[in-house]
Amino acid sequence: MSRKCKITGVGPMAGNNVSHANNKTRRRQLPNLQSKRIYVEELDKFVRVKLSTSALKTVTRKGLMTYLREQGLTLKDVV
Repeated sequence: MSRKCKITGVGPMAGNNVSHANNKTRRRQLPNLQSKRIYVEELDKFVRVKLSTSALKTVTRKGLMTYLREQGLTLKDVV
């Protein structure tokens, strides 16, 4: 299971841990992903989606189908 938002495509980023002595070791910064059941009025059913919290905030405000249309995606691309 990849750590990637199904809608926005946000994934892990790479960076460094920097100690007080300025030693650098590689690290990964993972996106804040949430698995949610979202109700789709157009289909009259719930859909399970794994998305970032920023995408979840937008989906809550606009609705899932409206947001997918704006992004040029279909429900099959996400589910």
